[in-house]
Amino acid sequence: MDITINASFLPQNDPDAALGFYRDILGFEVRNDVDYKGLHWITVGPAGQPDTNIVLFPPEATPGLTDEERKTITEMMAKGTYGSLSLAAKNVDDVFDQVQAAGAEVVQEPVDQPYGVRDCAFRDPAGNLIRIQQQP
Repeated sequence: MDITINASFLPQNDPDAALGFYRDILGFEVRNDVDYKGLHWITVGPAGQPDTNIVLFPPEATPGLTDEERKTITEMMAKGTYGSLSLAAKNVDDVFDQVQAAGAEVVQEPVDQPYGVRDCAFRDPAGNLIRIQQQP
């Protein structure tokens, strides 16, 4: 089989703040911005990697969700336990300094993990955990 990852989905509850983080801080390209009935689905991805996409979606638009489920998702997003993304960089320390200087919420400064990875972590404006690890 020849299967690739086309898109991953992360919830966002403020399209402007999401753009500020993913486009302005991380430097991702905006590939698509769909506005439907006041809700935004924003597709972003790293420059030079047109086949790798992250769709920032409004979780309240998910079909079939009950009010209770929407409430639970909102609470989990606020705690940072709903969505996450793992990224990689050539120099995690430099990336950390830049992202921190831009005002992103720091969860973990760069550290050598006991399982062999050097990484750091931030929260995006919706509360998603964004880990950035050192490329080997």
